[in-house]
Amino acid sequence: MSTMKLDDYIARIDYDEDREVFHGRIINIRDVVNFYGATPAELKQEFRNSLECYLEVCAERGLEPAKPYSGRFNIRMSSEEHRLIAQAAEHHGESLNVWARKTLDDAARRELDPAG
Repeated sequence: MSTMKLDDYIARIDYDEDREVFHGRIINIRDVVNFYGATPAELKQEFRNSLECYLEVCAERGLEPAKPYSGRFNIRMSSEEHRLIAQAAEHHGESLNVWARKTLDDAARRELDPAG
């Protein structure tokens, strides 16, 4: 899996061997926005076109377009879980925030990797 970025929007890029085309999908919003292109340049232009179309449709319908995720994530846990996570971060010489972010990122990538 590869990604492509346009402004604050991030798209997951896959290659469809059967159709011989790249497929992109914006992944950091709750709505579904897909686009396709035969070349990387075409894919990038279609990303731009699809995003503009999405924003126009939202405006026409009086809907608030989904915004890219903020990058902030709050989680509630027991004090024991908090202590264990803080200790694990300290063990790796990292802040709790850095360690948790890296650990969650690794877990999410393993979960979403179709080859994994």
